[in-house]
Amino acid sequence: MVGLTVKAKQLIDGKNFGNVATIMPDGSPQVATVWVDREGDVIKLNATVSRQRTKNLRRDPRVALVVFDQANPYSNVMIRGKVTEITKKGAEDHIDQLSMKYHGRVYSYHHADDPRVIIRIEPEHIT
Repeated sequence: MVGLTVKAKQLIDGKNFGNVATIMPDGSPQVATVWVDREGDVIKLNATVSRQRTKNLRRDPRVALVVFDQANPYSNVMIRGKVTEITKKGAEDHIDQLSMKYHGRVYSYHHADDPRVIIRIEPEHIT
């Protein structure tokens, strides 16, 4: 694992979106726009169990993520890494925290039939 740069931390801590790329079963890429968070140098994403990115990352933990400055999308950080954990523990609270960060209110789309997970990513390369 490599440590996040100052710029990466600033972009992740800000109200900035990320684009996460995962690998489909046939080897093709799948990209989704996501909210991002971190614990120290570990990146945290949140998704439902049924999302394609969750399924892809359970099968193949390799991931790429670009986080860009909302005010200037040309200012960004590209991170490649590996998923080290996908867990339901704390995921519903985590999506509420992310919703507060991005929208200023708790998340209103909790569904018990499609539980949320936290996806933890350890960076291996940062550009």
